[in-house]
Amino acid sequence: MKKIPAKKFALCALLAAAVLAGSCSSFSLDPARALSGAIETGRAWGRAGEEFTPEQEYYLGRAVGANILVFYTIYSAKPALTRYVNRICQTIAINSPRPDIYNGYHVAILDSDEINGFATSGGHIFLTRGLIACAESEDALAAVIAHEIAHIQLQHSLEAVKKSRKTQAILTTAGSIAGAIDNNNIAALTDAFGESIQSAISTMVNSGYARDQEFDADKTALGLMAEAGYDPSALIEMLTVLKTNQGRQPNRGFAKTHPSPQDRINSASGAVSSYTAGDTRSFRGARFRQSIQG
Repeated sequence: MKKIPAKKFALCALLAAAVLAGSCSSFSLDPARALSGAIETGRAWGRAGEEFTPEQEYYLGRAVGANILVFYTIYSAKPALTRYVNRICQTIAINSPRPDIYNGYHVAILDSDEINGFATSGGHIFLTRGLIACAESEDALAAVIAHEIAHIQLQHSLEAVKKSRKTQAILTTAGSIAGAIDNNNIAALTDAFGESIQSAISTMVNSGYARDQEFDADKTALGLMAEAGYDPSALIEMLTVLKTNQGRQPNRGFAKTHPSPQDRINSASGAVSSYTAGDTRSFRGARFRQSIQG
């Protein structure tokens, strides 16, 4: 079947609805308003179907990062620790299916004892001091970072924006077909995409990703760890530690934005067995202790 361009589809839908409405009631159609509404509707649907360019991913991610830093401050007391987590990040990323993104992958530590982590589409990864303190080995810390890299590579942060765009397109179409809004209101709805994106960002930061996305990120993280030489079972170990520690923060951090650690353990446990890893942890112990304690 030949695909109808979004603008043509919107115009046809709008005019067809107008004809039907006119045949069933005293509905009157202003041709100029109908055409204008159809054009704006077509633009809305066209934008809803657009794929993001690497540059758009980055700048959207940077906007998300700016929102996060409204609530947190960067931890700068231990620059060596920041360099350490970034080396782990680069080790995982360079061995991943998507080693290059527009401005690369970067990790920042947030000065908070809350147990939490965030990742934006631009490659910005934020880990709180509280989350890092939960790690008992470099492999466990790598599991956390791999999970966030997985969110980036699976483009989870873009899904909220795409959903918001589709919702806004539906609203624009509905308003146009109903004839209940004038041209200025249609334009306002189109401009509201920015507010919708902001709302989607807020949802991501405050509510977290969907459960299925979190489970997918965990399973993808296992592969990322294995490819980089880390023990995938460390993810289960880290989740077990989080299960204990999150009980002390029932309404904060991961407890607020992620499924329960036990649910994540149940989801990921079966996949762990498909990976084999030799004992490569021992030589990383000294640098882990030095970086965390130094």
